Amino acid sequence: MNPIATPLNIERCWNFIGIEGGDRSCPQLAIYTHCRNCPVYSTAGRHLLERPIPEDYRQEWTQLLAQSKADEKSPMPSSALPTTQMTVVIFRLQREWLALSAQIFKEISPPSVIHTLPHRSNQILRGLVSIRGELLLCISLSHLLNLEVADTAVQTLSPVVYSRLVVLGKAGKTWVFAVDELYGVHRFHRDELQDAPKTLTQTYTKGLFHWQPNGKQIERAQSVSYLDDELLFTTLARKVQ
Repeated sequence: MNPIATPLNIERCWNFIGIEGGDRSCPQLAIYTHCRNCPVYSTAGRHLLERPIPEDYRQEWTQLLAQSKADEKSPMPSSALPTTQMTVVIFRLQREWLALSAQIFKEISPPSVIHTLPHRSNQILRGLVSIRGELLLCISLSHLLNLEVADTAVQTLSPVVYSRLVVLGKAGKTWVFAVDELYGVHRFHRDELQDAPKTLTQTYTKGLFHWQPNGKQIERAQSVSYLDDELLFTTLARKVQ
């Protein structure tokens, strides 16, 4: 049987017998040296790019980003502006629910092929990714935050979870990274922020807030780490030089 035509092989083989996440026992490595040179890997990339987008995905994010832009362009009068209100985008990496200011989110994109940079790529800088024809630097936020890899099932918001690429922009700098799950925009008051516990992510965390997804039946409110985007951008600029 041709392995390229087998969906399970296309989805999983390099995670088990390949270079990056596997035990390197794949017999095809003797021919192709690396998974990215293998036609099975290339077929998987085409499969991701050509698959149908989730139902209502385009409409949902068009409305979300349009709302964010409208909020920026139509500020409330200073007398009525809720200065304590904060608007963030919530997402998940591994087991951690995180948030960043909604103002720095520029685009949401389906997963895409990441092209490694000779002698430059590392655990944090993954390489270049094409976003609507523009090559942008793609980083691993999980590695920057030292998040542990989830080796057991993670509680998700939906039975079907789609990973995404998010594009952040601030002060002329642009970064792309993958998220395991994306919730969307959430608003809360600044006084809801609590001190972060002493963990590896504390360096980049301004505080924690609790969040109950609307309409989602979960045992208790999720604890979300609100990340410091200023420190994040400064650190990334330094670490990828």
